[in-house]
Amino acid sequence: MPEPTTPLIERPWEDVARMLDVDAALEMVLSAFSPLPPEKVPLLEAGGRVLAADVVAHDNVPPFRNSAMDGFAVCVQDIVGATWRAPVELPVAADVAAGQRRVPALEPRTAIRIMTGAPLPDGADAVVRFEETNALAPAVDGARGSVLIFRAAAPLDNVREAGEDIARGTVVARQGEALTAARLGLIASVGQDLVPVHRRPIVGILSTGNEVVPPGAALAPGMIRDSNAIVLATMAKTWGAEVRLLGIARDTVDDLTGKLDAARDVDLIVTSGGVSLGDFDFVKDVLRADGEVTIWQVRMKPGKPLAFGRIGGTPLLGVPGNPVAAAVSFLLFGRPAIARMLGNQSPPSRTIEVECGDDLDNRGQRRHYVRVRLEPADDGRLVARVAAEQGAGVLSSLAAADALLIVPEELERVAAGMRLRAVPLEW
Repeated sequence: MPEPTTPLIERPWEDVARMLDVDAALEMVLSAFSPLPPEKVPLLEAGGRVLAADVVAHDNVPPFRNSAMDGFAVCVQDIVGATWRAPVELPVAADVAAGQRRVPALEPRTAIRIMTGAPLPDGADAVVRFEETNALAPAVDGARGSVLIFRAAAPLDNVREAGEDIARGTVVARQGEALTAARLGLIASVGQDLVPVHRRPIVGILSTGNEVVPPGAALAPGMIRDSNAIVLATMAKTWGAEVRLLGIARDTVDDLTGKLDAARDVDLIVTSGGVSLGDFDFVKDVLRADGEVTIWQVRMKPGKPLAFGRIGGTPLLGVPGNPVAAAVSFLLFGRPAIARMLGNQSPPSRTIEVECGDDLDNRGQRRHYVRVRLEPADDGRLVARVAAEQGAGVLSSLAAADALLIVPEELERVAAGMRLRAVPLEW
């Protein structure tokens, strides 16, 4: 039986000095993960995914010199001195539409009517917008007539050069970047319909407890419905993972071991419940029997009991059974792990500065994640007000919250008006 790399802390449960802080715990968790292998997917399936390799333009964008406006293609020298009072009149020799393959050259002292995106004719070096012209009726039926130009032009006015947006050989998107709509548009513009991205991680969600029943089940005395699986699965999907619900394991080593054995092909197993010091909290025992324990207590609130280790070769994150503690723990440790497997190089959770709207106690030397509502003040400040009861099992206060206010470990008292950081709840 493998020995745990960090000794399991059995008692005293409140020995804060022996707990890991949040940052150290996160570093240990992330050390177990790396980007998953790449795969190529269609562009429409790649939104939000992370590039596994650079994308290089093999063509110029635009691929040819073209008109940026509807107007008339001209030679700048032919309309020198044109003004609203003294326009220059030119015969209209041809029309050119976007997508037209054969484009006539511009003869001296003539104009060609041209549409946005159409190739610029040889001999033309500017486009005068329709708004700065006045086309005259043709003198003879079937002729194109002439046009009055009311404004002189500079070379390349209203002209888009070949490669103006993207030059051939340019890296249009880099490995590790998230694929936004704009980046996908760039990749499409250089001719790629498939894009290399890191495979989505498969996250297995397992609830534990004799008292836990599925959401649709009738409640017998002493039973509770399983909300954790829904919350954790939805969070994981929002962050880009695929989810496999593993059911509910009863409080026996055999049942828990069997459920975990059936999930060895996932990239991360997340269990809820069974990580405290109760007589029936068996996750730690199964980890010690068939893997290793690397984390057990973290200096945070809610979510102090936390397990991390491996079952066989599969990482396992054990979060508390209380719904809010489970969600907060998964946000702090599960989201960065999923982001790393997806190849994301930037921190997945941004923080913002807010002003505390209430006095708060933070005894216990733990980092406290307080559920708050964000209320904008008249001067633009964001004021964080406590969102109802803060118990680890009060899921309604998490549903009512906009953010988690971060109260540092060393701060025992928060006075209204203090400025702290907060994690917006963007799930």
